[in-house]
Amino acid sequence: MKRFRKRKRAEAVSIIGGADGPTNVFIAGKPERRSFIEKIRQRRYLRKKKRAASLIRPKSHTFEEVEAYLKDVYNAVELPKESSYYQEQYKCEKESLIMNYRPELLGELSKFPKLRGRDRASIEECIRRAEKRIEAAQAVSNELFPVDFHLYRIHTKAGRIEFSMDRIWGMISCSYSGKKGGMKRLRAIYKDVYPYYGVTKEDIRNKTKGYQELLTVLAD
Repeated sequence: MKRFRKRKRAEAVSIIGGADGPTNVFIAGKPERRSFIEKIRQRRYLRKKKRAASLIRPKSHTFEEVEAYLKDVYNAVELPKESSYYQEQYKCEKESLIMNYRPELLGELSKFPKLRGRDRASIEECIRRAEKRIEAAQAVSNELFPVDFHLYRIHTKAGRIEFSMDRIWGMISCSYSGKKGGMKRLRAIYKDVYPYYGVTKEDIRNKTKGYQELLTVLAD
């Protein structure tokens, strides 16, 4: 799954396992009918996805090789674990990883409440529950759920791009932001790095999460 968060003159993207934080609120309601243009775009995306699937070949690199690639090719800098920004992203990633792989460790907090309306009280309750969930995730010991999280940042004239990586769970995600005119350059970086990480024969055969992530990136 890929998420877009659009701002004025800025854009952010994250691939499966991205650090979007635990306080996303999804408001239920009647889905709007897709416009003719949206239907055309959907069909175009499906064609691109089908073509991308036919081009994927087994080719993978280790996390150490990916890290070296980021540094050598794009002058990426690893953010220190002591920084407040790293700690913030670490909390989000740990909560996300636990929700994906060991949700039972969070008990009832792993269940997302369904919002039936848009009233402020319901939304605030959902946010409070999300905050409790991230606190519970931090309380899970490293022995019970090990995390080896690394965060790399690349600065360019077009803007800033970050790669989040966890060696234990095989997670790699990307987010970027910058001026509207620089989006193409930033997108080109993440569309280069992610295929470099690649997939194995087993990933392709079993249509694993890693394979689905790569397919999403190539079809974007």
